[in-house]
Order: sequence, then C-alpha cells, then structure tokens
Amino acid sequence: MHIQSIPMWTGSHDNYAYLVVDEASKDAVIIDPANPEEVVPVVKPQVESGRINLTAIINTHHHPDHAGGNKEMLKHFPQNGPSVIGGKDCDGVSKTPEHGESFKVGRNISVKALHTPCHTQDSICWFFQDGDDRAVFTGDTLFIGGCGRFFEGTPAQMHKALNDTLAGLPGDTKVYPGHEYTKSNVKFAASVLKTDESIKKLQAFAENNKETQGRFTIQDEKLHNVFMRVEDPEVQKVTGQKGPVEVMARLREMKNNFK
Repeated sequence: MHIQSIPMWTGSHDNYAYLVVDEASKDAVIIDPANPEEVVPVVKPQVESGRINLTAIINTHHHPDHAGGNKEMLKHFPQNGPSVIGGKDCDGVSKTPEHGESFKVGRNISVKALHTPCHTQDSICWFFQDGDDRAVFTGDTLFIGGCGRFFEGTPAQMHKALNDTLAGLPGDTKVYPGHEYTKSNVKFAASVLKTDESIKKLQAFAENNKETQGRFTIQDEKLHNVFMRVEDPEVQKVTGQKGPVEVMARLREMKNNFK
C-alpha cells in the first residue's frame, strides 16, 4: 500500500487529498479530491502512463472542501469511470457502504467503512489494511491532536466516534486527517494539560514539520489528543466535568473559543 498526500489550499483551508495505491495490481483510489486544480496534475500523469488504474473516489463527508471536486474529477477520467464511494449526501455518490462493511482495492488492500456521525451525519472514516500496514483516513472527525466541530451532531456522537469506533482500531494504525491543523490543535492541548510530555512532544514535532499526516498512530492520539482523554482525571479537573460526554462537550466549547 502506497499513500501519496496531495496538499490543497495550503495556507487557507490546509486540506489533504490522498492517493492510495495497491502496488500489486496498480489499482488506486483518491480520497477527498476536493480541488481538482491541484489533484489532477498529480494523478492524471500516473493514470496516463499506466502506473495506476484509478478505480474510485472516496469521500469522508459531504462538505464541499472534501466532496466538492467529485464531478470535475469524473470528467477528467471518463475512460476509467471511477465510482464515488461515500456518505449519502456526498456529491455524485454511487455507493454508501454500511458501517463495518468492507471492500477491496486491488489484490491486497481491504477497506472498512466506519460511520462516525457528528461533524456531519454522513461522516465516514475509512480503515485501510494491507498485511501489517494499517491506515485510517478520518476526514474532519479526528485530527492530529484534535477533532472536528460538531456541526451536525452531539458530544455523545463525537465521544463514540473517537473513543469507541476509532479507539478500537489497532494502536499502530496511522492517522491521515482531512486538514493540517496540528499546530493550533496542540496549542490548545497544551493549554489544557500544561505539563504533559506527550503533548510537548507533539508540539515540538509540529513546530519543526509543516506536515504531520501519517506520522502518528491511534495509540499516539490516545496520549496527546485531549478529546481522546475524556476519562483522564486531569482533563476532567480542567473542564470541571466528570462524565465523558460532558467532558467532550466542555472541551469542544473551550476549543471553539480558544485564541
């Protein structure tokens, strides 16, 4: 499994699209190619040279900065006819897998749909596995050191998404989020837990690296992501709440108002 990150709108939205290739078959999928102007120049030469066979567009949720490029992408690859796999509200979607449903990319990659409603009700995280190589593409549900806003959902839904669904993945699963928000996320985390060594380590990495996608795992997130530490007594103390859902709600409120 080869994963190529494609940064989009760097300096404003700081999105990522991801090209994932099954090296055995050359079959490939593109995740959230929202800005074709930046994605097509990376993908089209690989398709035209025969290095990859683009079989699908996969979306993490329906927001335009994730699914808004679907129809334009399809125009660029009419001969391939890639399907659009994503939540029910994604532009041009042709297939919405059930929670826990799996499918193959090429010969060796298995993909499992993990429904994580909250940021949007059609949010889906995608767990990819090729042998011992594991990755999860989390859109705007889980960021490195943070999580998405609860635009269409509740604190209880985000708690389930992060601390049940995603926390249940193998600890060595690498995290590929929809945006590069790590610097601002870890700044907030450091304000919550001022002396935490895992957060300090992430802060140092973020200061020295423009890109953090794929560099941290689910196990790392359980250590440096305060939204995945809602049962930690220190986090409870700072938020003034005890129950995990109440802690989640308060953390999100604090982050929304954090400067």
